Amino acid sequence: MLTADQVCEYREHGYTILHGFLSASEVEAMLSDIDAISGAATLANHDASRMEMEPSQGPEGKSVRRLYEPCTHYPRFRSLSESKRLLDVAEQLVGPNLLFHYSKINMKPPMIGSIVEWHQDLTYYPLTNSDSVTVLFYLDDADSTNGCLKVIPNRHCEPPLDHTLNGLFQGRVTQAVDDSHAVFLEAKAGSAIFMHCLTPHASAPNKSAKSRRTLILSYRAADAFPIHLGTRTDENEAHVRLVRGEPSRTARFTLRTFPIPQFPRQTKSLYELQEYSRKKHEART
Repeated sequence: MLTADQVCEYREHGYTILHGFLSASEVEAMLSDIDAISGAATLANHDASRMEMEPSQGPEGKSVRRLYEPCTHYPRFRSLSESKRLLDVAEQLVGPNLLFHYSKINMKPPMIGSIVEWHQDLTYYPLTNSDSVTVLFYLDDADSTNGCLKVIPNRHCEPPLDHTLNGLFQGRVTQAVDDSHAVFLEAKAGSAIFMHCLTPHASAPNKSAKSRRTLILSYRAADAFPIHLGTRTDENEAHVRLVRGEPSRTARFTLRTFPIPQFPRQTKSLYELQEYSRKKHEART
């Protein structure tokens, strides 16, 4: 459970850290599962429905940058997503009726891990309210050298930052960002970061010899309904399930206005959309 001070930090700053949430043995077991899931994958031969490879490698390269929906496909991760200790914390932040939303594992292999530019999660999947929390579990010690998460505190209660160019959603903040107060969230393996869905965040490439693997889950209040974006919403909602309390028969609206993303093309991930956006911008300049 979070302390009263940690709940206050989340409300005020848009994030809080619970150190040592996972034990060393739990982290080791998860890393073992990740190795088993991804060990045989290469850029030329992998299950694209379950994982995404780092593009900057040869066809026999084995660097994976993301595993999709581990809390749906793999028992150990699903068990964590439904565990009382985790749901107790999620309830403190978004209420007693909880939906599991999505999960992924971002890998950031040594010397190659991809950049993630500034963005806000809710801009990808607008909801009727912003009671949605992202939980990030560091599975390796994370610091600024291997691409730990960095956030801009106190920005989650303001209108969302612009993520568009020429009316199209870019998956990254496109306006000038004052990151002079950005905070690197350095923490040991097993630590859990609880981050508001409108907290701007980013991470640098991993230029170290250390891995930086992070399990990411999202929960939302049961009365936070998706604003329909056609088949994209159907895809986003495919793994949603009630994990605590009761389903809601009414949508709660707390956002007076919210930008609806017009995606420029079909992309599988934030990585692909941000890369596509950068290349288009570079071509124009």
